[in-house]
Amino acid sequence: MSERKPIESWLTDMDGVLIHEGVPIPGADAFVKKLRDSEKPFLVLTNNSIYTARDLHARLRRMGLDVPVENIWTSALATAKFLDDQRPGGTAYVIGEAGLTTALHDIGYVLTDHEPDYVVLGETRTYSFEAMTKAVRLIRGGARFIATNPDETGPSTEGPLPATGAVAALITKATGKQPYFAGKPNPLMMRTGLNAIGAHSESSAMIGDRMDTDVLAGLEAGMRTFLVLTGLTTPEEVERYPYRPSEIVDSIADLVDRV
Repeated sequence: MSERKPIESWLTDMDGVLIHEGVPIPGADAFVKKLRDSEKPFLVLTNNSIYTARDLHARLRRMGLDVPVENIWTSALATAKFLDDQRPGGTAYVIGEAGLTTALHDIGYVLTDHEPDYVVLGETRTYSFEAMTKAVRLIRGGARFIATNPDETGPSTEGPLPATGAVAALITKATGKQPYFAGKPNPLMMRTGLNAIGAHSESSAMIGDRMDTDVLAGLEAGMRTFLVLTGLTTPEEVERYPYRPSEIVDSIADLVDRV
């Protein structure tokens, strides 16, 4: 078996790896500082499409994590990049927040509910029956169905919340149409992210706290993968999957010296 190339660029998930319920995970600040000091290409990834990269930059900075805007890659940005490649200057009916609508505006998309090319579903805290009904009717009328990410639940201080994947399942049941998910574990999100920072998968690593999104996406993109145990996955759960991360570590603190 050939020896892997040294890690020259890093991709890391945000929730469960760098922060947990709005609080930095011990070692996250040292890891980000080491990345910036090393000048190695890196990206902080999130499947959450609610916030723009600028919003996330400000939120992380308030927590003591100084991540430049250009080093943040969201499922909303990956979705916009996909749509811009597929149908430049198109139209979309969007269910989502500023992170998604801003990304689509930035690529020149027109947001409309009149015969759109796409129905684009993202994360929001205010899913409305009226909006979902409109989405169902537009998809049944011929609009293509895109969703930012397949996560069925998201975290909150009160417990899990229904997320994009759960709402997508409702729309699929009503239309018979499966969405195309642009976010993790689709390796497309990883590859477009790597391209954005000029990195190559053979010399890159992905850090995450979920086997079904982070590790799978990194694996399918040809990257080395690190699973941290500060998020949603326990060591026992790893054994249930037919694939494994390259390494399992307790937390991001264990990877500071690897940069």
